[in-house]
Parts: sequence; structure tokens; C-alpha cells
Amino acid sequence: MQDREVVEQVRPAAEVMNNRITEVLGRDIATGALAPGTRLTLVGLQESFGVSRTVIRDCMQILEALNLVYSKRRIGIVVQEPSRWNVYDPRIIRWRLSGPGRNEQFESLTELRIAVEPLAAAGAARRASQDQRQRLLQLACRMREQAADPEAFLAADIEFHTLLLDASGNEMFASLGGVVSEVLSGRSRQNLMPEGGPRPEALDEHEAIAAAVAQADPAAARARTADLLLEVEDAILRRHQEPAL
Repeated sequence: MQDREVVEQVRPAAEVMNNRITEVLGRDIATGALAPGTRLTLVGLQESFGVSRTVIRDCMQILEALNLVYSKRRIGIVVQEPSRWNVYDPRIIRWRLSGPGRNEQFESLTELRIAVEPLAAAGAARRASQDQRQRLLQLACRMREQAADPEAFLAADIEFHTLLLDASGNEMFASLGGVVSEVLSGRSRQNLMPEGGPRPEALDEHEAIAAAVAQADPAAARARTADLLLEVEDAILRRHQEPAL
């Protein structure tokens, strides 16, 4: 019994260490601090982080699964070109949004949303369950009620858009829930939300989208979602073009 308790105490500590190292290396790669072609060694990483080879191996397996690095015999661990990365993984999105290329990442992700979410909304209008339709209406209402509370508003916004993708009935769209969650969270972390809280027009659009889904009106759901996202794109582009103070 004592041995089992020791194992249970050690496991969380090891997981925390693995996560910390993976976060540091993943962010360094995604932000360009470790350039493509950079060679890493297990010994060098052991010394840098002061951990065992087993810990470093575990972290490298995670980064390899994300296609951020690859291992080659007699060469070591090599940082991959961005074109090889699993760019839809929420962790990579979060890391890229924390670096100097965040503007380009926001733009590409917003373009992805423009391409996908209007179709997802139309699908939701056709296929959503009654509970899902009702929940979208509730979330749109909650967003207006909690507009002055950034954290509560963000939570409702994330749930609204991930539910819209899930309710579409298209498993490919539903799998992008984590991507959209990171985009919305990233906008808040990078202070890209409108000053003074969400715009009234955006709140109106969310309510209109929810109403169109509830009324089983695919054309309206698609059009209102497209309007919302085009406004988001315009706001992001304007913010990026503003001169630095």
C-alpha cells in the first residue's frame, strides 16, 4: 500500500515536469527561437533542464507526435520546418500566438473560421438537437448579460462556437473545436478584444445566429455567421495595421 502511495505522489510531479519542458521547447520551436534544422541532443537537453534521460525522451515523443521535431540516427533530434507541423493542434496554435508571428497566425486562423463556421452554422440549423438549439439561445443571452465580465464572456463565447461546430453534425467541423477555443482565448490574451468590451453588433450577431439555428433556417444561420466573422477579420486587420505607440 505504501509503495502505491509513493507511485501516485511521484506520477503527478513527473507529469508537471514533462509538461513544463514540453511547453518550453514547443514554444521555442513554434515562435522561431529554435529555428528549423536546429539539432538537439538528449544529453544537452538533460543538462539544460536537469532531468533524467527518460523525462527528455518522453518530452521528445510528444514533440515528435506534433511533428515539431524528428529523430535521426547519428544526427540527433532535429527541428522540423513549419510546413511539417500539426498546425491544427491547439498547443501549437497557442505557442504560435505567443510569438512574433502572432499576427499572421490570427489572420490564417480567422480565414479558416470564415471558411468553416458559416457552413457549420447552416449544418446546425438542419441537424442540431432541440437541446443544442436551446443551449445556443441561452449562450447568446449569457454573452450579452456577462459582456462586462471578460472571463465569463470568454467562457460563453467559446462554448457557443464549439457547440455550433459540434451541432453541425459534421465530425470534421466538430474536431476544430479546440482550434476555435484557442483562437478566442488568444484574442483575449493578446488584448485584441474591443476596448470597453464586446461590440453591441457582435452580441446582436450571436443572437441572430442562435435564432436562425433554433428556427431551422440554414441560409440565415450561414449568412449571419459569415457577417460576424468578416467583422472579426476586419477588426483584427485594423488592429494589426495601427502604428505602435
